[in-house]
Amino acid sequence: MSTQREVAVFGGGCFWCTEAVFQQLRGVVDVRPGYAGGHVESPTYEQVCGAGTGHVEVIEITFNPDVIRYNELLNVFSATHDPTTRDRQGHDVGPQYRSAIFWQTEAQREAAANTIDALNRQGVFEAPIVTELYAPARFWPAENYHKDYFVSNPGQGYCHAVIEPKVARFRRQFVDHLKK
Repeated sequence: MSTQREVAVFGGGCFWCTEAVFQQLRGVVDVRPGYAGGHVESPTYEQVCGAGTGHVEVIEITFNPDVIRYNELLNVFSATHDPTTRDRQGHDVGPQYRSAIFWQTEAQREAAANTIDALNRQGVFEAPIVTELYAPARFWPAENYHKDYFVSNPGQGYCHAVIEPKVARFRRQFVDHLKK
């Protein structure tokens, strides 16, 4: 198997949810929750949740493009959060939860813009997509207790009520893309 690696950075609401989804995809090598796009060096979770740092809760996905293409990651991203709501995902409200793609290459920027345009033209969602595209930005890893949050805290209320149903829907929809 190829050892080629690329990175994708997505903000789709709470990073506990997005991490739980993307780490199950075949071809994904690692998923790290963190923050991107703000103006504060080394932000903390509390600072970002306060909505004053300009950061987005994101995941940094390291993937093997010989196994899963960036466009496939974009399809999963678009299908597993609501890209039509500005600064919110469900009950999580604030600019840190906005739908965002931090492209890493010009090819990723083009692919993301084309995907958004195609989904809007096809009327996949009832409202226009508001996902924002950003140039590469410094990724700040979240505190260690955020890593593998869903796996480590299955009985926690948010995990049970929000993440578990999202992961179940994702697994049904993308069964052919799951790790064995």
